[in-house]
Parts: sequence; structure tokens; C-alpha cells
Amino acid sequence: MPSHEVQVRGGSTRFHAALNRMASGDDGSMDAEWSLGQAVTTLHPISGRQVGWSQVRESFHPFSLAATDGHIRLEDQAVEVVGDLGCERRSLKLGGQPVPIDSRVTNSYRREAGDWKLVHHPSDLSPAMVAALDRLMAKAQAVK
Repeated sequence: MPSHEVQVRGGSTRFHAALNRMASGDDGSMDAEWSLGQAVTTLHPISGRQVGWSQVRESFHPFSLAATDGHIRLEDQAVEVVGDLGCERRSLKLGGQPVPIDSRVTNSYRREAGDWKLVHHPSDLSPAMVAALDRLMAKAQAVK
């Protein structure tokens, strides 16, 4: 396997480790895995498109507040030197609720100062995840 593919897989491994920490309530480690510029974008399984690091970072925060005991597993990964293409199977808990998620994700990485940083993270919409977050938000509002 060419060394650039190995390096992109390393970037993907680091991103998925940060994603798993976020799925257990810690979104702080995402900063190290993303390019921090205005050109980064994401399409989450629960919402629309975010552009620029400040919007992307902020979009992870509410999820990390609700997520507990999360585990996200990458499967069927294909890597090209221009990016990371893969299918993720996810099983996580939101507020103690198991939410099975099967989504296709095509992550794009850019080499910056010798490291591969995430610049685009689009995911299929997940009705199960939207419903779980809606229930958690309604519960939180009822408590107020």
C-alpha cells in the first residue's frame, strides 16, 4: 500500500477515535483532527450543512452533551490519495438510549504540515438519531 494511503488511514483512525470520544460526551479532541479553516464542511446525520471550523465545531457540541457510551465503527473503508471513502456502521447511546445508525460517509482529508486533516464530513440523514435527539430535547425542556 502506498505511504500516502497509510497516512490517510492514520488520519481516519485518529478522527474516528475522536468521534468515539465525542460519542461518549467529549467533543474537545475534534480540534486536533480537523483542518481549522473556513473551507471545512460537514453534513451531520441530524442536521444541515455547516461551513467553516467555528460552525463545524459548534455542531458537534450539542451531540456530545447528549451522547453517552457511544461507539462508532468504520467498515468497508476504501482510501484514495485524494481522500478517505468509507461506510460507517454506528451503534451509540444518546442520553442512555441505544440508537442504531447505518450511514454512508465519504470523508475528505487534506495534507497540512505533514498530517492529514479532515476537511469534509458528510453523512446520510438518520431519522432514528433525529427522533432520539428530539425526545431528549423535549425531556430537557420539560425539566426547565
